Formats: sequence, structure tokens, C-alpha cells
Amino acid sequence: MAMEITQFLLAAQSADARVRTEAEASLRQFQEQNLPLFLLSLSFELENNDKPAESRRLAGILLKNSLDAKDSATKDHLVKQWFAIDVALKSQIKDRLLRTLGSSALEARHTSAQVIAKVASIEIPQKQWPELVGSLLNNMTQQGSPAHLKQSTLETLGYVCEEISHHDLVQDEVNSVLTAVVQGMNQSENTAEVRLAATKALLNALDFSQTNFENEMERNYIMKMVCETACSKEAEIRQAAFECLVSIASTYYEVLEHYIQTLFELTSNAVKGDEESVALQAIEFWSSICDEEIDRQEYDSPDSGDSSPPHSCFIEKALPHLVQMLLETLLKQEEDQDHDDDVWNISMAGGTCLGLVARTVGDGVVPLVMPFVEKNISSPDWRSREAATYAFGSILEGPTIDKLAPMVAAGLEFLLNATKDQNNHVRDTTAWTLSRIFEFLHSPDSGFSVISPENLPRIVSVLLESIKDVPNVAEKVCGAIYNLAQGYEDSGASSSLLSPYLTEIITHLLAAAERTDGAESKLRGAAYETLNEVVRCSNLSEASSIIAHLLPAIMKKLAETMDLPIISTDDREKQAELQASLCGVLQVIIQKLSSRDDMKPIIVQNADDIMRLFLRVFGCHSSSVHEEAMLAIGALAYATGTEFVKYMPELFKYLQMGLQNFEEYQVCSITVGVIGDVSRALDEKILPFCDQIMGLLIQNLQSGALHRSVKPPIFSCFGDIALAIGAHFERYVAPAVQIMQGAAQVCAQMDTLDEELMDYANQLRRSIFEAYSGILQGFKDAKAELMMPYAQHLLQFVELVSKDSLRDESVTKAAVAAMGDLADVVGENTKQLFQNFTFCDEFLNECLESEDEDLKVTARWTQGMIARLVL
Repeated sequence: MAMEITQFLLAAQSADARVRTEAEASLRQFQEQNLPLFLLSLSFELENNDKPAESRRLAGILLKNSLDAKDSATKDHLVKQWFAIDVALKSQIKDRLLRTLGSSALEARHTSAQVIAKVASIEIPQKQWPELVGSLLNNMTQQGSPAHLKQSTLETLGYVCEEISHHDLVQDEVNSVLTAVVQGMNQSENTAEVRLAATKALLNALDFSQTNFENEMERNYIMKMVCETACSKEAEIRQAAFECLVSIASTYYEVLEHYIQTLFELTSNAVKGDEESVALQAIEFWSSICDEEIDRQEYDSPDSGDSSPPHSCFIEKALPHLVQMLLETLLKQEEDQDHDDDVWNISMAGGTCLGLVARTVGDGVVPLVMPFVEKNISSPDWRSREAATYAFGSILEGPTIDKLAPMVAAGLEFLLNATKDQNNHVRDTTAWTLSRIFEFLHSPDSGFSVISPENLPRIVSVLLESIKDVPNVAEKVCGAIYNLAQGYEDSGASSSLLSPYLTEIITHLLAAAERTDGAESKLRGAAYETLNEVVRCSNLSEASSIIAHLLPAIMKKLAETMDLPIISTDDREKQAELQASLCGVLQVIIQKLSSRDDMKPIIVQNADDIMRLFLRVFGCHSSSVHEEAMLAIGALAYATGTEFVKYMPELFKYLQMGLQNFEEYQVCSITVGVIGDVSRALDEKILPFCDQIMGLLIQNLQSGALHRSVKPPIFSCFGDIALAIGAHFERYVAPAVQIMQGAAQVCAQMDTLDEELMDYANQLRRSIFEAYSGILQGFKDAKAELMMPYAQHLLQFVELVSKDSLRDESVTKAAVAAMGDLADVVGENTKQLFQNFTFCDEFLNECLESEDEDLKVTARWTQGMIARLVL
């Protein structure tokens, strides 16, 4: 029997902190002591129309939070708790939820729809609650069902489709759901609320509709209903219908040929005359078509022998009309817009789509866009000038250099002058366009650049003047300098044209970073990122003294951040952001100067002071700073080598804290990487810390609470530690390899249909092979026989991976290297094993036919190692 909990739910929302805290504690105690009764009581509260809206709202939130969580470990725990509840009691809860769909209160219906979907996501994949879909469909077909019940039922169907996989429903159920949803969209039979819920439900049901879209009659009916709904008188319904079309464009591209003319007319009308929310989705439809065609063009490689997916060339066929429609959108700017990430309106959507069109069709877009540019670029109206500049910048990726070069060469001086335009928006878009020119038409190493020794002084002068502009323009100028510097990265030992300007560029970037308005438009972050790129891409033989002088200047700035007054959380965040940026600059400087042996002494001389700063940064307890400081410490370890050991006693506690930081798992992952860097730098001097490090790494691998992405780096770290300490790894080999074997087994059982899971499986497999290689190489000079008990498992794992056609090239390389290391290190003892595993020859021959030169070299070496034993 459910408990009366209304008063507790209301008290938990009281303005009186004492009353609120006591009520929350009582609810928590009830939940912990009797979860089934707690959930049943919440479902009663949610269903009861006589209860206050506030208590019903909180009941719904608590129900949702008892079934779902963002954190995967917590979610698994909640699922187990639900499965442990008595079946009869769960049925009562579910019945109450289904009854709530008929409630007169909109909020209760909405919450119940969400909770039903959460229960469905747990039970339906386990073949439980088979009657759910039938119950929901009954609400739709029952004579006299009120409109609000139909609306909440359709909302529930949509949420259920969003939560479960299309593998979880049989085709008959899919057919029934689609029928109910599409009928719900019918304009003559349903209220606007029902039609909106039906259209949103269809969006989530489209993934389930593969079979229905293969059937021409069913497909025609669905498309007819969506197109009719896109012409509804209610803007919100039209928007939802266009969202369905966006999804159909990518999911069912192959069958769109028959409808594309109608869809062009629909989208064109929406873009020209509908409300912005609808017009944005209409443009998104064409962006999705572009994405689909770009993917298909990249897939279409005659050399691979693969048959490419069908390519209907919709963009090419619609090109003149589509480009004209998009160019018109560029003139619909907002007064206060700039090209920030968080600004999105019709002109930005149109420009983005135009950029995708250029990537899809290449040269064909240029003659259609350039008349618009030429007509508007000098217009007295700022909107026309900005639109022309935006159009020009949007088509710089896709067409060939031969097509673009004359046009860019002719327009470059005009754009440099336009950085002084009286309108902020025009200057912003001009700086963005210059950045795109330097990104796509400035590759001296490949033989072409619009920048020459003659025009470079003018370009640098304009950029350094414009970086003083308002923040949104200055941030785009940083992007232009970033791409300018990147173009000179591969100049190698030869002189870099940018070297004479480095001091001036660095001075201006530091000034931009220190501006009082640097927080606006993310200018400060952009200035430091650009400074990093300028340093990274500089020619060290010409820039060493400049970078050497920059080092103490950045160290001084970092030291000054320790004394910033911290009064509010905002102050703390600003300090953390600034420290993260400066640690990032120091990392790049350390890496750059330590890349040449004659420059390393500069880092070594300053290492004590640098390390002191990093340790003080750790004292500020901010995870974002931890990440940047940790990465910089990894670079310092490489630069100082075995001398780094003197910092270990003080640093070690922070490494431990990083390894135990499961909540901010990126920090944990970076810490693992730094331990690998430090191990490689210290060699055997890492030994005194290894017991604790290995203990923590093994604990992390065994924990269900640690984010899975951290686990592959841990296996790679095993290899780094083993290489560093050699035969001393003996004491860790048994527990380490045991976990590696367990992880290999997990890889074998992963769902190969899940793309995200396959990426993770590839990372995991590669890291296991790297661990094997590191451990084997560590034992090369002594105790190689310790690996003999694990040799068979390693080869079995390689064989399993060799049969997987979806494996990543890096996995193949790591597997082949581990085989070679086994033959090389354990030697004669593995002769019989290699003779028994007949797959080796075939696998290595396959690798020798690869286009990857590194893989071929590794495969030849491994073949030689095995041949030495077997022949």
C-alpha cells in the first residue's frame, strides 16, 4: 500500500531551509529503507489529480532520478535496483504511470510520458513489459479517447522510440506505432496539440522505419503526411515537420529522388517567407543533403574496389536555384550578430550551407556566387557588403586552387582594406574571410600560397593593426594569424618568411590577451592559442632567442596569477582560465626548445622555477588547470630526463590525486599519460614510486566507477613503466597481464554494430598490444622466460583481431609489433607456438600489401623475427 507523502514533498520545496532539509532527509530515508514502496508512493502522487501541482512535480522528478542518471555506474546501479523490485509491485507503478497519461494536468502527463520511457528503456531490451506498446496504441484507437490522452500517448511513444533501439521492437509493433503516429498528424481529425505530439513522435520513430521506407506505398504515405504537415498553419508544427525532413535527408537519402522537386519547393518557400525557426530547419535540410553527398564522395574510392553508396547529385541538380536561395539569406543579418559559436540565425545558417554546397560541388559554385560578391562588395549598405564578404569566405573550401587562386589574388588587397570598414559586422566577416584564405590557400610547402615575400609585410601590418579592434573582430584576427603561422610550419631547416615578424606578432598577441575586454568573444583564449601556434610553427634556428626570451615573460605572468584577489567563484574561474592558458604556452615553449639538443639547456636551467610554478598551480585546486599543468609537466619531464627525479617527492601526491579523480576523468586520463612520460624520462629512477603507481592503476582498471575512456591509456602506461624498469617489472607482471587478458575478452564480446563501441574496442585492443610490447621489451635483457606463460594468449588475441575486418590500422600495427616482440624476446621457446598458429603467415602477408609504409616495415621485421625461429 502506498504511503502518504504529499506533506514531505511540499516541505522539501519550502523557502525555510530547516524545513526543507528535514523533509529531504525524510524522503531520502524512505527511499533507502524501502525503495519499492517509495516509488509506488511517488507514482500515486503523480497520478492523483487532487494533489497539489508542486508535490506532483517533485514526485515526477524523484521517479525519473530513481531510474536514470548521466553517470553510467550510477545508471547501472539504478537499473539493478529496479530489476530487484517485486514484479507485482512494479506492475502497480507502471499502471499508475499509464493512467496518469489521461490526467487533466499537462505537467503530470508530460512527466509520466518521460518516466514511462525510462522504464521502457530498462525493460523492453530485456523482453519485459511486452504489453506497453499495445496499451499505448489502445489509447489512440479507443472510441472517444480525449485529445489530451492522445497527445500524451504520442509524446510517450516518441520518448520510448528515443530511449530504445530499433532492434528492440518487432516489425508488427513498428508498423502499429507508425500508423498511430502518422494518423495523429492528420489535420482534419486532430487538434493542434495532438498533431504536434505526433510529428515530434515521428522524428524519434524514423530510425525504426527502415522497412517501411523500403516499401514504396508506405513511404509515399509517410512523405505525403510530412509534406502536408510542413504546410500547417501552426509554426511549431511546421518546424517539427521540417525537423523530420532533416532526419529523412540523412537516414533515407537513397529514396528521396521521387520527392526532391516537392521538397525543394517546400524548403524554398519556408526559407523565403516563413518564421525563422522554420526557415532554419528548411536550410538544415539542404545542409544534411550536402553532408550525405560529401560522405558518399569520400567513400567513393575506385582503388579500394568498394562499391560506393548511391549518389543522386541532388545539390548539383538544384545548384543554380539553391545557391540563389542561400545568397538571399545572407542579407538577413541581425543588427547585433557576430560570428560567435552561440549566435545562430538565418544568414549564418545560409552561409554555413553555402560552404557545404561548395565542398559538395567544388568549382561549379564559383561562377554562381561571384556575380553576387562583385555586385554587393562595394555597396553603401553594410548588409550587402557583409553578405558579399561572407559569400566569398564561404566558398573557399571545395573548389580547386586553380579556380580560386586568380579570384583570391584579385580580392586580397580589397579585403585588407575592408578591415578598416566603418561597420563592425563587415570587419568581423572580413577578418574571418582572411583567416579562411590563409587556411585553404596558403601552403608554401605544397607549392602554392597567395602570400608572397612582396605582400607579407602588408598582410602582417594589417593583421597587427586589426588585432586592436573590438573583441569580436580581434578574435577573428587571431584566427587569421593562427592560419598564417600554420602555413609556414613545414618550412623545415630553410628560412621561414614569418621569422622577421615574430617578435612583433608575439608582442601584439600578448597585448590582446591582456586586454581588459579580453573575456568578450573568447578573445583571451584565442590570443593564447594563436601564440602557441606561432611558437610551435616557428623556425627554431631563427626564433630560438625570441622563444628563450618569451619563457621568463610567461613564467612571470603565471607567477602573478597566484596573487590575484579571489573574492567570488567568478574570480576563481577567471584565475583558473588564465593559469590554464599560461601553462599551455609554457608546454609549447618547453616542447619547442627541447626538440633540439643544443636548446635543451635553456629549459634545464629554468626547470626548478618552472616546476615550482606548476606545483603552486596545483595548489589552486582547479581541474582545468590540472590538465594543462599536467601536460606541461609531461613536456618538462621529457626535456630534463633523469634529472626530473628530484621533483618526484613533491609531485607524486598530485599524481596520486589525479589518478584518483574519477569524477573529472579527463584529469585522470591526462595523469596516466604524464606517468607514462615521466617513466620514459626517468627509466629505472621511477622504481621507488612504482608499487604505489601500479597499485593505483590496477585499482582503476578494476573499478566500475571510472569512465571507460581512461582504461586504454592505463594499459599503454603499463608498457611505458615496464620499459623503464625492465626486469623489475617481474612483481607486477601477473596481475597486469591477468587484467589485460580480461580486457581482451571484453573486446571479443563487444557489439560491432555500435560505432562508438567499436572505436573504444579499437583503442582498448591497441593499448593491450602496446602493453604486451612494452612488457616484452622490458624483459629483453633478463627474465624473458617470465612471458612464456602468456605467449599463447597473446597469439590467440592477435588471431582474433586479425579476423576482424573492422579493426583500425593502428590496431593492426600494434598487433604485428607485439607478435614480433614475442618472437624477438622469448625466442626459441615460442617456436612451437608460431608453428601451431598458422594464421601468422597469412596475416603478415596481408599487412605487407598495405599502403601504410610503417605497417609494411613492422610486418617485414616481424616476419624476419618469426622466420629466425621457424626455419
